[in-house]
Amino acid sequence: MDEKGLESLTDFQIAGGISGILAVGTTGESPTLTWEEHLEVVEITARRAGQKTRVIAGTGSNNTAEAMEGTRHARQAGACAVLLVDPYYNGPSSLEIRKEYVSPVAAAFPDMEVIPYVIPGRTGTQMMPEDLALLFQEHKNVSTVKEATGDLSNMARTRSLCGPDYSILSGDDPLTIAMMNDPGIRAQGAISVMSNIAPKAVTDMVSAALAGDFDRAVKIEQALKPLFSVVTVTTMEESGLGPVKCRARNPLAVKTLMAVLGMPAGPCRRPLGRMTAKGLSVLLSAARTVLEKDPWVYEPLVAQFGVNVEECLHAKNLEATYAYPGY
Repeated sequence: MDEKGLESLTDFQIAGGISGILAVGTTGESPTLTWEEHLEVVEITARRAGQKTRVIAGTGSNNTAEAMEGTRHARQAGACAVLLVDPYYNGPSSLEIRKEYVSPVAAAFPDMEVIPYVIPGRTGTQMMPEDLALLFQEHKNVSTVKEATGDLSNMARTRSLCGPDYSILSGDDPLTIAMMNDPGIRAQGAISVMSNIAPKAVTDMVSAALAGDFDRAVKIEQALKPLFSVVTVTTMEESGLGPVKCRARNPLAVKTLMAVLGMPAGPCRRPLGRMTAKGLSVLLSAARTVLEKDPWVYEPLVAQFGVNVEECLHAKNLEATYAYPGY
């Protein structure tokens, strides 16, 4: 593990004005870290950021006992909140997620904020708004949800049942402003993927929306739109046996771009690998569009890491370094 690199990335987020930092979320490759590494990342992040911003630890699992132990470690490390993704693969019902997963953790750690993370496209299951509301009634430390269903009507149902004192955070960068501007949702912010590359721009966008300045928020959103569009990159590839859809899912694209830009991100761990040449071309095109139209987005990155973004994005051998040589 690159401790100095992690510290540098943490400093970059803090300099960007973020109001909290999530250690070991999906973008942090939580599925491929050992629990020892998992705890180490939380400890390093809390030590570096704990006096400057809120630290949230990803401690979700498809095993409640494991989530409980991860949350205990996170509290000892200095995190003030934990993120619990819906249990993946074994797919409990919404009722079971509430009774057998989130509620036990919330009851065991009443001093920790517990944030359910609802992302059915990844987990194959979903905590429903009714159960989120029942959790909020029972546990006042379960007062926030990371919402990544992509379903605005589901979000509005959560707001209706949970009331104005409940926080809805966007888990989809492209939907953040729509969620914040919708009077039936009134999201309060985001746990963002592209904040890894542009924390100040994402923070300024959310801050403008919270202040009611949606003209400015939308202007920043438009500048970031090319980056938001490549959180996942989908291409059609020729396999030699016929066309195949290839989807480079988060964190492959963002970590690839971070590496291209000279940030200490490192490669993804197996089973994630590389992008295809076509996928990398889509990613680089989006990043170059931002550089051409809104270069200010990269200015904090240049200041933190001392890179030349133009040279990074047009360097030779990018395909050989970051893409598979064939399907």
